[in-house]
Amino acid sequence: MADIVAVVSVHPDEVKGGAPIFIAPDARKLEEIAFLLEKILDASAHDLKNGTIILVDHH
Repeated sequence: MADIVAVVSVHPDEVKGGAPIFIAPDARKLEEIAFLLEKILDASAHDLKNGTIILVDHH
């Protein structure tokens, strides 16, 4: 089973949960933060197309 290891969003009021949440000021920074976390965490980034990207560990 996969685990959500981080969430990156431009909507701080719309994300909650047990994974670490990173707030980005705009769409460009959203992608930049998600890309870096994807590499650091060895996870897969999945864009929800609503200003939020989740990072998932599929191992």
